[in-house]
Amino acid sequence: MAYQVIGIGNAIMDVIAPTTDAELDRLGIHKGIMQLIDRERSEFLMAARETSDQRSRLIPGGSVANTLAGIGRLGLRTAFIGRVAEDDLGRAYARDMASDGTDFVNPPVAGAALPTSRSIIYVTPDGERSMNTYLGVSGDLDRSDVDPTLFSDGTWLFLEGYLFDKDEGKAAFLKAAEACHAAGGKAGIALSDPFCVDRHRDDFRRLVAGPMDYVIGNVHEWQSLYQVDDLDEALNQAAAVCETVVCTRSGQDAILIRGAERVTAPVHRMTPVDATGAGDQFAAGLIYGLATGKPLAVAGRMGCIAAAEVIGHVGARPEADVTALFRAEGLV
Repeated sequence: MAYQVIGIGNAIMDVIAPTTDAELDRLGIHKGIMQLIDRERSEFLMAARETSDQRSRLIPGGSVANTLAGIGRLGLRTAFIGRVAEDDLGRAYARDMASDGTDFVNPPVAGAALPTSRSIIYVTPDGERSMNTYLGVSGDLDRSDVDPTLFSDGTWLFLEGYLFDKDEGKAAFLKAAEACHAAGGKAGIALSDPFCVDRHRDDFRRLVAGPMDYVIGNVHEWQSLYQVDDLDEALNQAAAVCETVVCTRSGQDAILIRGAERVTAPVHRMTPVDATGAGDQFAAGLIYGLATGKPLAVAGRMGCIAAAEVIGHVGARPEADVTALFRAEGLV
């Protein structure tokens, strides 16, 4: 099968766990924050869910995985390169990604030293989400997980900045970008997190100036990358070396630059029900627009529409027909 968009990222199973404030206190969970936890803590929390009166939902997650789900629902053929273990969560992750329209191309790893990554997300009746994330085996992704034959003419590649914390992940990214370009495709990355940029600034700058054809970041990430307080200065530095530069600004119009072309994409200001996934679905709408040859301003608007849809409900993946939303604005 010829894939139109291929993504590489953390394969994290989201365990959506309805709960109460009393249970959060009993389990020692800080309400409303995301914290990284170790394997022992994750197994303790998973065991606690098994004895809970309220059933958990399992939803394949991870930033790029969410983006691919959005792109797949818009009708493009998508594949996800990630690593899960041969365990119950890993098998469920691969199966559920496929059932949602994205091929999970790497078989679960038999005999993996670490289990499948998971984020146990406790949701209280007031809608607050308390995330407890164990990175597990997904962070061990390396060059061996990338199959160059997956790429064909016109394939768009999307990478997750979070995986840049390990040298093996960096090597996998470069191998994928090389295969993508060899097949005539376009490669891009989401900067993901200003702290991640801080840790790997020189490497990220080399990516922006080299193998990446498009880069998506928010205000803080771009400013961190170039260590400047002026956003325009940061974006101008990026645009001087990268084909397409995209900046999201929470609650404000997105900025998109391609060569001499600079446009803004208007956002529909609203009070979010759940901001989780806003960046992921912005990327989905944007990449869909770019991959289908839409003008830069239209692709940016598609990103804003997809982001607005997902923050209007709980969960990181679209529930409405986003294509219909595009059609209502005359974009398709």
